[in-house]
Amino acid sequence: MRKFCLLVLLMSLTGFSQDIKDSNAIEVSFLRGNVIPHTTDLYHLQGHPDGVLMSFIKQTHGKSEWQSAFNFPDYGVYFEYQNYNNDFLGKVYGLGALYNFYFLNRHLELKVSQGIGYATDPYNKVTNSKNKAFGSTLMANTNIGLYYKKENIIDKFGFQTGLLFTHFSNGRTKTPNSGINTLLFNLGLNYDFSKITKRIIETTLIQKSYRESIKYNFVLRSGVSESPVIGSGQYPFYHIGFFADKRLNRKSVIQLGTELFLTNYLKDYIKYMSIAFPEKNIRPNTDYKRVGVFAGYELKVNRISLEGQLGYYVYQPFKQTISLYDRIGFKYYINPKLSAGFSVKTHMFEAEALEFGIGVRL
Repeated sequence: MRKFCLLVLLMSLTGFSQDIKDSNAIEVSFLRGNVIPHTTDLYHLQGHPDGVLMSFIKQTHGKSEWQSAFNFPDYGVYFEYQNYNNDFLGKVYGLGALYNFYFLNRHLELKVSQGIGYATDPYNKVTNSKNKAFGSTLMANTNIGLYYKKENIIDKFGFQTGLLFTHFSNGRTKTPNSGINTLLFNLGLNYDFSKITKRIIETTLIQKSYRESIKYNFVLRSGVSESPVIGSGQYPFYHIGFFADKRLNRKSVIQLGTELFLTNYLKDYIKYMSIAFPEKNIRPNTDYKRVGVFAGYELKVNRISLEGQLGYYVYQPFKQTISLYDRIGFKYYINPKLSAGFSVKTHMFEAEALEFGIGVRL
C-alpha cells in the first residue's frame, strides 16, 4: 500500500510540473554612458551616448529540464536605441534575441543578447568620411549586461540597475569597420504580467549523467568580407574547421581543434600592399591561406549553445593581423549530430568576419 501511494504521489507531482507554463514580463531601461575607443583613430568619435533598452521576456518556471538546470532563466527579444551624441556616429537601433541568467537569489541578472543593428549615419566618402566605425547601415549587435534586479516591489512592478556593454560592428562585411563599444549605466523598471511566482524543481527524476566520450566535429563557416582598403570590393571567405570535443556535464563542453582560413580578399590585398608599400618587402605571390589551432568552450542551454574559442595562427605567411584570434557565437542543434550557427571572429577588439556556419558532430 505504501508503494502504491508513493507511485500516485510521484505521478501527481510529475503531472503538476508539466502543467507549469512560461510567463510574460517586460523590462524597460534608460541608458547613459561612454564610448570606449579601442584604436587611436577612433578618439574623435568619443561621446556620451544615451538611449533605451526594452526586453520582452518569457520567464521560465520549470516546465522543461533545462530551465531548472540553469536556475530558471528568461528568454525573449530586445529592442535597443542609442544616440551617440556625436556628429559622425549618429544613432543606432538593435533588435535580437536574449537570455537572462540569475544568481544570488535571483537578484543578480546576467543579460546576454545578440542581434542585428541599423546605423543612421554610416561612412560616406563625401558626407561622412570621418565615421570609420560603421562602414554599412546593417551590422551585428552584441550586448552583455550585469544588473541588480528586484521584482514585484509594488504589485507587479520592480526595478533593475547596473552596467551594459554594447558592441556594434559589421564584421568587415564592408570597410571601414572599426566598430564601436560603449559602456552604459542602466536604470529601469520591470513589470510581470503573470501572477505565477512559484518555480518547480523536479526532484523525482533520477539524475542523468551527461558525460560523453570524445566526439569529432566538422564545421564550415562562410560569409563575405572586404579588405581594409575602402571600396576594394566584397569577397567570400571559407573557414573550415575540425575539432574534438568532450562533454563534461550538463552544461559544459570543451573543444580542441584546428582550422583552415581561405579569406579571398587577401589575394588582391597582398598584391596591393606589395605595390603600395615596397618598403615592407611583401612578395605579391605570398600565400593568402592561414591555419590556426584553437581551444574552445561550449555552454549548452537547450538546443541553443553559447560558444567561445581562442586560437593561434601556426601558419600565417602574410601577417596582416596579430597571431591570436577569438570567436564568440551561438549554435543551434537541429538534431544531436547537425547544427547551424552564427559567430563573430575577431582579433581582440577588431572584427574580421561575421560567420554563418553548419557543423556535423560524429
